[in-house]
Amino acid sequence: MMKESQKILTEISAVTRDIEDNYPELQKHLDETRSTLPQGSNDSANLDTADLENYLNELISIRDKYKEEHYY
Repeated sequence: MMKESQKILTEISAVTRDIEDNYPELQKHLDETRSTLPQGSNDSANLDTADLENYLNELISIRDKYKEEHYY
């Protein structure tokens, strides 16, 4: 499970970096969507794979919707 979570976190980082580099106007959404992740210290926060996948999918959806509306 930890490997799967690490893979998802890597994908989240890549999508976040893409948004920051190529679509800076979407950065405001990054703070909004982060609220779906566990709160608290790293020791007490429990990363649920489903929550991470949902967050990743939300980031991808925001980015892709923006690309469709502004670049196609």
